[in-house]
Amino acid sequence: MGGSAPRRDGRPPVETTSFVDRRGEQNEGRELLARARLVTLTGPGGVGKTRLAGRIAARVERAFPDGVRFVHLSGLRDPDLVPLAAADALGLHDHSTQPVLDALVEQVRERRLLLVVDNCEHLSDACARLTAALLHGTTGVRVLATSRHRLGLTEEHLLEVRPLPVPGPDDDLAAHPGPALTLFADRAAAVVPGFRLTAANRAAVARLCRRLDGLPLAIELAAVRMRVLGVEQLIDRLDDRYRLLTTGSPAVLPRHQTLGAAVDWSHELCTEQEQSVWARAGVLAGSFDLETAEAVCADGERVRPHDVLEAVAGLVDKSVLCREPEPPASDADRTDTPRDTPRDTPRTTPPTTPRAAPDPRAPDPRDFDPRDSDPRDSDPRDSDPPAPAPDPRAPDPRHPSDDGVRYRLLDTLRHYGLEKLRSRPGEEAAARRRHLAWIQRRATEYERTWFGPGQRRTVARLRADQDNLRAALDFALTTPGEAPRALRLAGTLWFYWHACGAPREGRHWLDRALDANPAPTRDRARALWTSALLAGCPEDLTRGRNRAEQARDLALSLGDPAEAAHAEHVVGVIRLFSDDLPGALDHFRATVARGRVPGQDLGLHGLDRVELACALALLGDPDRSIEVSEETRRLCERHGDEWVLSYVLRILALAHTLKDDLPRAERHAREALDLKRAVHDVVGIGLTLDLLARIAARRGAYERAAVLLGGADRVWADVDRHRWGSAALNSARAHTEELTSRTMGAERYRKAYDHGGSLGLAEIVGHALDERRPPPARTVTAPAAAPLTRRENEVAHLVAEGLANQQIADRLVIARRTAEGHVERILTKLGFTSRSQIAAWVTARR
Repeated sequence: MGGSAPRRDGRPPVETTSFVDRRGEQNEGRELLARARLVTLTGPGGVGKTRLAGRIAARVERAFPDGVRFVHLSGLRDPDLVPLAAADALGLHDHSTQPVLDALVEQVRERRLLLVVDNCEHLSDACARLTAALLHGTTGVRVLATSRHRLGLTEEHLLEVRPLPVPGPDDDLAAHPGPALTLFADRAAAVVPGFRLTAANRAAVARLCRRLDGLPLAIELAAVRMRVLGVEQLIDRLDDRYRLLTTGSPAVLPRHQTLGAAVDWSHELCTEQEQSVWARAGVLAGSFDLETAEAVCADGERVRPHDVLEAVAGLVDKSVLCREPEPPASDADRTDTPRDTPRDTPRTTPPTTPRAAPDPRAPDPRDFDPRDSDPRDSDPRDSDPPAPAPDPRAPDPRHPSDDGVRYRLLDTLRHYGLEKLRSRPGEEAAARRRHLAWIQRRATEYERTWFGPGQRRTVARLRADQDNLRAALDFALTTPGEAPRALRLAGTLWFYWHACGAPREGRHWLDRALDANPAPTRDRARALWTSALLAGCPEDLTRGRNRAEQARDLALSLGDPAEAAHAEHVVGVIRLFSDDLPGALDHFRATVARGRVPGQDLGLHGLDRVELACALALLGDPDRSIEVSEETRRLCERHGDEWVLSYVLRILALAHTLKDDLPRAERHAREALDLKRAVHDVVGIGLTLDLLARIAARRGAYERAAVLLGGADRVWADVDRHRWGSAALNSARAHTEELTSRTMGAERYRKAYDHGGSLGLAEIVGHALDERRPPPARTVTAPAAAPLTRRENEVAHLVAEGLANQQIADRLVIARRTAEGHVERILTKLGFTSRSQIAAWVTARR
């Protein structure tokens, strides 16, 4: 149905209008998912498959401890991107050299989740391969697909999504108007405030819906015309339209012709400029903002930029374009489906103890029971309450709000626009070239301003534009003469692939672009070191170092010191992660002593200092590490940068940990984690959670350490569970686990570890930052109802000083078990779950 705007971030489609009926299909879909691992919703375009899939998924969500994720494929053309899009939706950030489908299956092998794959028909073979791999390689993953035709797998169960039922001429319309009439009335009321079904118009609306064969999209497009026509006039015009299409034949049209007629009619009622913008916007994949529409749809002759603004407003009015808000600047929660997950449901286990695979044939029947109550079922017509008439104070598409507005063509309408565009020789290629040029300009500007304020907004916009990035790169790589532009764009986006959790996709585009552009150019040098920067596993580090050295040599031969410096940075990073610590130390000492060369990216220059500080800390010189880090922190603060600063803070936390200054170390680590969440630096989040677990164990907060270890392992499982084979990373983590497990005891450790492993990315980060606050009545006001004793107050103050239980016992000359008992009673009385909350409470009272 037309009121659903697909999202590209793994979450369900945004419902921009109310949902009408489909109770029977929802129940049938849930029953099918209870006994089958692959269910495909089939039906013609515009029938409402995406909306229905979203509703079914919402109803069965609690049956899947690892969540429900959506893979939106409408904007893709390259079948090789299907598994990458699935990995992105699942929040996986694999760095290995395995085939992407093999890596995807391995990462979800022990998970219980539902993957909704939307709009499969144009990539059906790739979708079938993805689904077959998941079904055969896992036991707890189920797939709900939407497609105009079946995928063709033997495990597939089909659910045909039919048009909305339409009442017959003799039905009692007053008692049971039916979902088709309800939908029309709902959409008509949006353009004609106060419109409702009455005794005078019900029969005419029923005839109209029958003429439209109950197709939701056709009904919505017709309802928009109520702004200028009455119901009887709509019927007359549609009859004229059908007679024209069938050359006078009175036969009832097939459904696809019905939808085609409705869309054709809507197109003819658009102005010439609206038609041009509709057609040219067909090259835009996913959502887009007004600037993008102006850059792609204006040609400077027939359509100028200010014409695009008016055309977009008109297309929104006609329900051709969906309007949706710009994504928030901080999108760190994108990898977690909001849900209530039982705390005792493990999602992962320590590598030494494999978890028994869940039995997918025996789901909790309550999770699939179609008789489950839902607030939406209370309406006798089984529909959401009708959407209210538009608020006159709501933002107008002609005047986007400060928060930004994005637009989207529904898939059916986008393909219609593309057909119109292709009927005009040369128009599609021209529009795609404008699109490619615009994406390059935008990427260049984002790169230029990356080291500075606004990184969170840049990350959010790039993620929102990811389908358009893919479309631009695909066009450049499949169009004669355009391949050099693909090389430039893929290299310009180095910071996005590297910093924002998209290494696999970055390597995909860079490898293709490098293969297509063997000439020794500056753009090739940049693409080589960018590809090397994305190496992240032992088997890929050698290739990465070779590419970085090739990039350096090529840049030097071209007389480009900036690109040579960038390549040198990558060479040093690979030495560091290959555990060549002395070599990395010498390397970064030399690059930092050399200083910034003309044209060198300021962020990469700052990271040279970060890696020097890291090598110093790992080689046992924390004082010098802190000195270098503080210098780099001042550089970041002068420029308003957060990304490099997050690395600086993590190294400061590491150095202070080595100096046994644990309160300061924890403070820096938390600050680093908060910033890494803001730019969705998944590798950085994993590294920082490891460090926070180490600090917690050193402080005697073993319960917290165990939870953080479980959460860190869950995050690393989405990247590389072996932590790239790094001895430095793995030895520190193993020591923390051994200390924590030995101190807590195996059973208690396992329970806390499993709890951490059951948390999604946003949840474990929130836990690490103590963002799960107890109810207000049990925080700072708790002592009034349950005051601490004098001794407990003493212990609370010592906890705030960062003392571990043994240190508290030594200070107060009491047994360690007595100190532990005091801490446990303090946590209980104050309603807290961590020692850091006790410290914050003491600080607040002071």
